[in-house]
Amino acid sequence: MHRILVIQTAFIGDVVLATALLQNLHAAYPEATIDILVRAGAQELFIHHPYIHQVHVWDKKKNKYQHLFQIIQTIRRIKYDVVINVQRYLATGIITVLSGAKKTIGFNKNPLSFLFSEVVAHQFGLGAGHETIYQGATIHATSIHETSRNHALLASLTTAPVAKPALYP
Repeated sequence: MHRILVIQTAFIGDVVLATALLQNLHAAYPEATIDILVRAGAQELFIHHPYIHQVHVWDKKKNKYQHLFQIIQTIRRIKYDVVINVQRYLATGIITVLSGAKKTIGFNKNPLSFLFSEVVAHQFGLGAGHETIYQGATIHATSIHETSRNHALLASLTTAPVAKPALYP
């Protein structure tokens, strides 16, 4: 695996939580080139990130759809091996499907997930009284944390435990 793209075009808090994926991907594939696609305004989070090669920025406020198709063209030219879509929205599904990547991974809540090569259940809750093991500790929880939910997207790529989000200012 040589080129990996992570798509997270939500707001900054969700982008920060998605950095845990970057930690796990780098640990599993230290020689891979890892890129990320974020919405305009979030790109500053990655200026000094040691695992990110390139940050693609989608400006959703100015010429949203024209810029969407420019992003798709750019991504197709790069020829990613894997695209991991953390979003559940149609637009990111379009990017994923049209990316040309050999492996496309995303949540089943994405309207185009039936066209992804791997689909992961997007779970909001675990049910009352559910126990789970998180980093060696037993947790009694009724919901799953976003970093754990996102980490499920990496099941076919790595068996590493869920990493913590990390920024490099």
